[in-house]
Amino acid sequence: MNFTYFIFFLAILSGTLIITHWAAKRGTTTHQYYSAAGQLTGFQNGLAISGDYMSAASFLGTTGAIALRGFDGFLYSIGFLVSYLLLLFVIAEPVRNLGQFTLGDVIARRFPGKKMRLFIASSTLIITILYIIPQLVASGLLIRLLLGTDYAASVFVIGSLMTVYVVFGGMIATSWVQIVKTVLLMAGTLLLTLIVLARFQWHLPSLLETVSRGTPLKDHFFYPGNLFTDPLEAFSLSLALILGTAGLPHILIRFFTVKDAPAVRQSVVTAIGIIGSFYLLTLLLGFGAVALVGWQQIVSVDPTGNLTAPLLALTVGGDFLMAFIAAVAFTTILAVVTGLLLSATSSFAHDVYNCVLKNGSATEREQLRVAKLTAVTIGFVSTVLSLGLESVNVAFLVGLTFVVAASTNLPVLLMTFYWKRFTATGVVTGMLSGLCVSLLFVLYGPHLLGKIPLYNPGIVAIPCGFLGAALGAWLSRGQVDEAHFDTLALQGQTGMYPPDLNKEVTGWKY
Repeated sequence: MNFTYFIFFLAILSGTLIITHWAAKRGTTTHQYYSAAGQLTGFQNGLAISGDYMSAASFLGTTGAIALRGFDGFLYSIGFLVSYLLLLFVIAEPVRNLGQFTLGDVIARRFPGKKMRLFIASSTLIITILYIIPQLVASGLLIRLLLGTDYAASVFVIGSLMTVYVVFGGMIATSWVQIVKTVLLMAGTLLLTLIVLARFQWHLPSLLETVSRGTPLKDHFFYPGNLFTDPLEAFSLSLALILGTAGLPHILIRFFTVKDAPAVRQSVVTAIGIIGSFYLLTLLLGFGAVALVGWQQIVSVDPTGNLTAPLLALTVGGDFLMAFIAAVAFTTILAVVTGLLLSATSSFAHDVYNCVLKNGSATEREQLRVAKLTAVTIGFVSTVLSLGLESVNVAFLVGLTFVVAASTNLPVLLMTFYWKRFTATGVVTGMLSGLCVSLLFVLYGPHLLGKIPLYNPGIVAIPCGFLGAALGAWLSRGQVDEAHFDTLALQGQTGMYPPDLNKEVTGWKY
């Protein structure tokens, strides 16, 4: 084990645990635990959203994909960024104005009932666990490669840490871990980029010429078709990335951590600026890796390309910079899995336990106790599942998560907010059709049974989700309550609501 690497990892671990200890003293109510009592500023929340979203796959995977595959690798960056425009214009403010703690709160404002909350909570748990597992697997492999530790021990450490942050710190600790991660990630990425550009005397054409000579793809490096030979696959992946973000529960609950709609807008605009800058920098890092590390060297160390950024840091800055970049990757993993675990925890404790089992009458102490027990349970289950997947390529689970989110949550949210004749039956049929088609295509796709030659099922599953929701609403037209929709549409778009709705809202007013 490299001593420099260990010191940086220890510093990150100590800092995040100090944040958790500080947050534990402030997370004594459900409002503080689930949503940081809505006290984050728009800028702080924008930093936290960026930290919640820019995963190890973004930092390590995208840089590697660009270095090995050129233009096609950048498709991931474009999809991740464009997705936030959809959030900004049609999703973020209605979510904040209609909800309180979870996605179940949002849907239940228009379609109340225990079954609906249970259904939405189940969807949230499926999506978050699908996303937690590949993050933990990737973290175990990364830490084993960087520190030389055992894979199982690495996964156990990451799983334990994310559980500690959520159990003791809740949303406050999670938010500040994500903020620290964003600052470190942007600092490390910017530093690496500046060093790369300096090596070529700040002359971008020289860098591009060296890249073209240094890759087997030659001039084709800058053109599409190196990763996706079928345009349908590229379009399907882009569709899932662009639409999936707007349905990810751990991103949506971040809008409850600010006090009003203007802060929501500031949050998303800040996140767009940070994420956009980050992905532009990863483009230069991918180019720099090919030019300075060498394509053959990258492939010989790790054929997947996931170690491209650390190899570049080692080449241009030695062990010290390599240790810093490795610590940044470690923080990145911690921030993402913590946000995911909190999303699943709040959904079960608030929607299932308090609203379904206790009819909304659970005390603060009871809710917090159940939330912490839920965090321990989900953290343990996710860790155990990840331990058994060391030799399995689980990268498809990340793509599947975006497909499921885009084909289940997104159609339901859009139609709940904007279609007067949408019904509770439409919610159920839309979510079930999107989920079932997604899982069916993955089961019979190239990753498993190989019966369907489509790696990215978004192009089929997402329209099925929308179609299922529309058909379900059309077949249950008698359930429409137009007056209720008009009231909620006003509240969702403006944050204002008539006096008779005050009793249904606790903890905040516009």
